[in-house]
Amino acid sequence: MACDLWLVPLVDVLCHSPDNPFAEEIAEYDRALKAAGLPPVPVFGYVPGMVGEVAPVAGFDYTALHLLRRAYLLRRSGLPVTPANELDGDYQQLLEMFESGAQEAHLVWHFDHAGAYVPVDFPRPLVNDALLAGGGPLGSSHGLLRELELVAPALEIDPARPPAPPEPPSRPTRLDEPAGAPPSDGGPFARERHVWRGLHAAATRSLAQGSMIVFG
Repeated sequence: MACDLWLVPLVDVLCHSPDNPFAEEIAEYDRALKAAGLPPVPVFGYVPGMVGEVAPVAGFDYTALHLLRRAYLLRRSGLPVTPANELDGDYQQLLEMFESGAQEAHLVWHFDHAGAYVPVDFPRPLVNDALLAGGGPLGSSHGLLRELELVAPALEIDPARPPAPPEPPSRPTRLDEPAGAPPSDGGPFARERHVWRGLHAAATRSLAQGSMIVFG
């Protein structure tokens, strides 16, 4: 199944608009951040040419996302990161074996097709009943970027010189349609690298532009 990543610019003309389609979500995120003693979702003044519109930044399929999460858990746990063509049950075993670590990971502890990452730095995903009833745990763009840099060497990626970001989807993809095939680089971690590139582009742009990352 297909998964799109979107960037939502946290600019005043959108966030302070009565027609803001993300108003309820941002209010819920603010409550969760306040309860954790953190600042609210930042809102920036709109500067033409500096911030963009709500737009997709990357697309991939869920299996590839789970393969990247699997690689991260192996890396975090000090185990060899071995290639896998499909999820054969060991990912679920890793989630059970390292449950506490998984729940502290912004990359892993996140609903597949909902939720968000915000440009506020906090060590582990935020979880409460209201978030779980809606989009799921709230992640930090800073934390996501740190975890992508941690797993990068296991995927033969130099985080100091990241590969170019992938092309964004030409149109929104439906949940029930297959994702477009990622470009194959011939390596054993081609699918994981494709997702890594998309998430890395989203995280770096989230921090540089002051945007929220949402799954679509």
